[in-house]
Order: sequence, then structure tokens, then C-alpha cells
Amino acid sequence: MSNKTQGRRELLAGLALLVAFALWTALIQCVDVQPIGQNGTNIGFATFNTWFHELTGVHMFVYLITDWLGIVPIAVCLCFGALGAVQLIRRKSLFQVDADLLLLGVYYILVIFGYVVFEIIPINYRPIPIDSMMEASYPSSTTLLVLSVMPTLKYQVDRRAKSSVLRGATTVFTATFSVLMVLGRLVAGVHWATDIVGAILLAIGLFMMYLSAVAFADRRKVKPDTEV
Repeated sequence: MSNKTQGRRELLAGLALLVAFALWTALIQCVDVQPIGQNGTNIGFATFNTWFHELTGVHMFVYLITDWLGIVPIAVCLCFGALGAVQLIRRKSLFQVDADLLLLGVYYILVIFGYVVFEIIPINYRPIPIDSMMEASYPSSTTLLVLSVMPTLKYQVDRRAKSSVLRGATTVFTATFSVLMVLGRLVAGVHWATDIVGAILLAIGLFMMYLSAVAFADRRKVKPDTEV
């Protein structure tokens, strides 16, 4: 499959997922809305969210573990930032840094922007207070961080590593870590189930847009340097 065809397919998939996220966000604000949240705040899909929350209960130990493990995707971001900085120093020009790394930086900024927007304009609040405070709950920020960043680790290692063992190990680690983190946030009881769904749609949609941008950029440059 050519980069052009691949880029178009990923672009369409990304746009479809982002549209699905927008629709999901709208539905949360108008379907089965009831004042079941903290201090009587309204929550969409209230019957389902209440059922799922009562089913899982609250597990603060799981919440704390997944919170601390959120350091892992942050470390991944810092590593790729360092790689880009090394290339910038060696090549003495921002435009000589690999395009996929430059686009990765833009992508990470968009993820942060998405998080900030929903912190400023909360759609709903967590089922329980955290440190005696109401916190915005939608979309799940940890789920968004993990599913936005960890796939980029696999993608970059696949592009740059010669070792098939390293590529395989990275794939297993990325998939296992991501699944466990999402399940952990889902059962911890600090989010409504719909918060997790929203984060999944937004994260995968943004990642597909990144893949599309790299595919189009690859048509205009040579294969990236092998760094590992």
C-alpha cells in the first residue's frame, strides 16, 4: 500500500473517530441526564453509569497505582523530546529533524490541548471527590494520556529499530500496559464508564491523525535514520 493511500485511510479513520467523539460528547449531555453526580451535578447515561459504578465499586488502591503509572507515558514523551533535541543539536536546523518527530511534538501538544479544554469546560465530575475536591471527569485524562502516547512508542520503535526482538518486546509491553491501565481506570471507580469511552475515541482518533500526517510526510523524505 502506498504512503498516499495509507495516509488517506488513516486520515478518514481519524476524522471518523473524532466525529464519533464529538457525537458521544453531545449525547452525554442530553441522554438520560440525571443529578446523580457530586453535589447533584448532572450526569448523562445516568442509569448505565450508576449501574456500572455500583458494579465495580471504588478501589482507591487501583486508582493510586494507575495514577503513578501515568509517569510511564510522560517518560516516553520526554525520551522522544530528547531524541528530537539531539537531532536538532547535531543537524543545526529544526527543519533537519526527522519529520515524524516534529509531527510527534505537534501531536503531543494537541493531546495536552484536548486535556486542558475539558479541564476548563468540564462535561461532568468524578463519581467521588479526590482529596475532598470535585474534579472534572470527562474524558478520563489518564486513559487519554496512555492511549495517545503508548502507541507512538510502538510506532517509533517499529520505524527505527533494527532488532525484531526489540520491536516484538515493545509491542507486547505497549499492548499489555495500555490494556491494564484502561481496565484499571475503568474498575477503580473514580470515573464514570462513559468517561473512559470518550477518552478511547479521542485518543485513537488523534493517533490516527498523527499516522496520517507521517504517511503524507514520508512521501516527501527519505526513510528516517535508524536510531536503535
